[in-house]
Amino acid sequence: MGDASITPRLGNMRALLGIVAGAGASYGLYKLISGGSFKRNKKSAASESPGSPGNLDPQHLKMLLSCLQTSNNPLDRCRILLTLGNSAAFTVNQNLIREFEGIHIIAGFLSDPAAEVRVQTLNALNNLCMNIPNQEQIKVYVPQVLELIEMSPVNSDLQLGALRLLTNLSVTDKHQHLLKESVTLLLSLLVVSYEVQALKVLVNLSSNPHMMDDIVQAQV
Repeated sequence: MGDASITPRLGNMRALLGIVAGAGASYGLYKLISGGSFKRNKKSAASESPGSPGNLDPQHLKMLLSCLQTSNNPLDRCRILLTLGNSAAFTVNQNLIREFEGIHIIAGFLSDPAAEVRVQTLNALNNLCMNIPNQEQIKVYVPQVLELIEMSPVNSDLQLGALRLLTNLSVTDKHQHLLKESVTLLLSLLVVSYEVQALKVLVNLSSNPHMMDDIVQAQV
């Protein structure tokens, strides 16, 4: 990280963040307002089958959460988390999973021994995080998510999933302070890892005047 050749690049990144902040822009806010990657076209919505994740009954969600807690098979846990994650792209399911204490159940697998289970956990939490009330429960897991970014292999699915979750969680300034001590880590990822996804988080943070000093003064 001490290579002098990357210093100008980081300086340019900081300058870009300053310009974005001055314009009052926030990539995450735009994604939230526009629906981002969770928009579905009319054709796909019309062709949705009764058994699709968007139409899961409450009892099915309860059953999935129960099976997740009792499963000893990593492959089964991955499949259950994938199904829950897909269902969490829909507001009604986001609310139901929260009401069933499902967020805490799902987040418990952030420390699963199997890397793919941790990836699917992050993906499910990412979709759940699109729901503002859910963020109040998800925010307590930020330290674990940051640890996953720091300890995971560079450019891994774990890093990408964690950064996506932080992007959604930092859309508004309500939870941005939770990332105050991690600006240096995020800046370092601009050089060695998922540059675009790390930049999205930093752009969100740069929209908060109270975070700009931390970004500008951070040492990589």
